Amino acid sequence: MLYRIVTIVGGLVFVIVLFTLIWFFCKQFLLRHGVREQVSDRATVLATWTFAGISVGLVFAVVGAFILGPWAFYRTLRGHDVPVSDSAAIWWGFGIVVLSMGITTAGFLGFLALVGAY
Repeated sequence: MLYRIVTIVGGLVFVIVLFTLIWFFCKQFLLRHGVREQVSDRATVLATWTFAGISVGLVFAVVGAFILGPWAFYRTLRGHDVPVSDSAAIWWGFGIVVLSMGITTAGFLGFLALVGAY
C-alpha cells in the first residue's frame, strides 16, 4: 500500500514538473523572440494551453500529445502577436513538447526504478 501512495505522490510531482518545464521553455521562447511585457503571464497562458493539448493528446494516444501539444502552442501563440512564422511556431511548440516530455519521462522512469516499481 505504501508503494502505491509513494507512486501516486511521485506521479503528481512529475505532473507539476512537466508543467513547470513547459512554462520555463515557453518563457524562454518568448524572451528569445523579443517579448518583454508581461512575459510570465504570457508564458503561463501559453504553457497552460500547451499542457492542456498534451493532456488531451495523452488520453487518446501517446502520439496525440505530440500533435495536440504543438497545435495548442501555435494557436495560443497567434493571440500574443509574437513575430514568428507559422511553421516556426509549430516547430518550436513541437520542440518544447518533446523536450519537456522527454525530461519528465526520464525522471519518472528513474523514480519508478528507485521505488522498485520498474
